[in-house]
Amino acid sequence: MKLFGWIWGAQACRDLFTFAAFLGASMNSEPKGLLGGMICLVWIFAPSFLLVVGVLPFWEQLRRNERMQSALIGVNAAVVGILLAALYHPVWTTAIHQPQDFGLALVAFVALMFWKLPPWLIVMGSGGGMLLSIGV
Repeated sequence: MKLFGWIWGAQACRDLFTFAAFLGASMNSEPKGLLGGMICLVWIFAPSFLLVVGVLPFWEQLRRNERMQSALIGVNAAVVGILLAALYHPVWTTAIHQPQDFGLALVAFVALMFWKLPPWLIVMGSGGGMLLSIGV
């Protein structure tokens, strides 16, 4: 069940940003509603926009810098490691208990990466596969 939830969360419009908009819209104090949701959504994206605007004038110079290229390769490797650690614990350790669980995850991965099916279809199919595996 957690694997299905993790897949759904990963595909649902990047849940952290959606959650920020939800919190802004559901606040008890002003601004709330649509305006509060829009403000929170803009502010959660603001740091990345400011970073891009701040680096843009120097981008070509940074791209050619060998030290910067090496640093970005290291950052990329670190991000991949963090994502793999997050996949293993808590997702793998709490969701993959039987061969059927592994098979469902493998089929979902193949459907996404090789068959290029839409993510919403994979989420729905994974939910159906999960229900079949528990006998509902």
